[in-house]
Amino acid sequence: MDRTTTGAAVTAPSSPAAAVLADGVTSGASAPKSTAGAGARGDPLRTAAARVLHGNWTGTSTVPSRELYPHQWSWDSAFIAIGLRHLSPLRAQLELETLLGAQWGDGRVPHIVFNPSVPLDAYFPSPDFWRSATAGRAAGAPGGVQTSGIVQPPVHALAVWLVHLADPGLSRARSFLARVHPRLAAWHRFLLHRRDLGGAGLAAVVHPWEQGMDNSPCWDGPLSRVSPALPRTFRRADLDHGCPRDRPTDLDYGRYVRLATDYRDRGYGAADPGPAEQQGDFAVEDPAFNALLIASEHALARITGELGVAATARHERAERLTRALVERLWDPASGIFRCRDLRAGPDGGALVAERGVTGLVPLLLPGLPGEVVTALVDTVCGPHFALGSRARLVPSHDLLSPAFDARRYWRGPAWINTNWLVERGLRLHGERARADALRAALLDVAAASGFAEYVDPYTGRGCGTRGFSWSAALALDLHLDADHASAHHTAGAGRSERARHD
Repeated sequence: MDRTTTGAAVTAPSSPAAAVLADGVTSGASAPKSTAGAGARGDPLRTAAARVLHGNWTGTSTVPSRELYPHQWSWDSAFIAIGLRHLSPLRAQLELETLLGAQWGDGRVPHIVFNPSVPLDAYFPSPDFWRSATAGRAAGAPGGVQTSGIVQPPVHALAVWLVHLADPGLSRARSFLARVHPRLAAWHRFLLHRRDLGGAGLAAVVHPWEQGMDNSPCWDGPLSRVSPALPRTFRRADLDHGCPRDRPTDLDYGRYVRLATDYRDRGYGAADPGPAEQQGDFAVEDPAFNALLIASEHALARITGELGVAATARHERAERLTRALVERLWDPASGIFRCRDLRAGPDGGALVAERGVTGLVPLLLPGLPGEVVTALVDTVCGPHFALGSRARLVPSHDLLSPAFDARRYWRGPAWINTNWLVERGLRLHGERARADALRAALLDVAAASGFAEYVDPYTGRGCGTRGFSWSAALALDLHLDADHASAHHTAGAGRSERARHD
């Protein structure tokens, strides 16, 4: 999720429709009963999380961190909306509407929507690097807003559905689902057609930033064939506010810049759809990216049904994609899903050797075979990830890998969003005790760390920036949604194989 900035502050524009009260609830919006009233205001975690989300609100969307990350990020906004729904369903709807309002004509939802009030030199890659309005013209980039040209994981339909459930009356009164449904459908079409680079139905990413786990060791192999941009051609603003020991290396960053530059100069893929060999040096089918697409397909089916249209085809597509995910990316020998490097080896690429948390995220899917679920749970709790023993939270990478680093960005630290997804998966598949323990650990770590960007997986010590929006939002979701499992079950197609057999 490339976030490198010099820390310019964001000026919050006034928006009468979204005037935010001090307690984090939007004026005029109804709040769920579980969060309303004086009792809720006396809840320390709710108060602290609401303060973070209120402080990072710009009037139309929420920045990940006001001081360090001054724009709107795609999958951040989806996770943020899931938490915001407990404080203000209206504001959660506005969060998603703002993001989807920057959608390109070809259906892609850009990974960054830039705030025009932030100086260009405050962030890299800045709008003048991406040149969305010109380089992205053939792909339908919007003219009224500046964005990046790559994407992030498609959590959005799932977020939309959960936000709708928070206040169906408000959602229907605002025609929320009817207005965002066409945009979500176009977003999924883009991924299912323009990004099916392996020809097997799964979506591929063309840059590590698209998958969201930027610096994962899973990318070391695919990135090794990318010639890096020369250091003097860009400036690493991230090192102004982060210890180099915790950040991607200069070599990796040069490769990120090279990939983004090449993709931009090819018109952001508008002229070269098709096989992976036409898409540059990096093309990877990622387990988490596709699992979130499948979960959002199930959610989009629910949205479609709510709008009075038969949703059978979408559920069937989600089930078909689940089968493709297992056939393409499941490694039974190691009990985890692996990334497929489409540019490595003959006949559809090769599985990446590294084990990352991305390979555990498919646990959130309801249609996994029972033996896959059992193996994934064993892997989560086994020596490679050690949840419930050595690790307080699920690390972002294999503890036993030589590439593991408890401090370096996505190469070992634990993140609240990936742990939130694993918690959902454990609960969905009947692992209630493990889910409850992870939920308790997440809430404790999130609050104690000041809602840190990421944490040491062993100790829970906060790393990166504090007051990080999705950390606050997802902790809030776990804390306030006493029956959180039921809401997430409705986003799927039914009980899992494991739950049926249990």
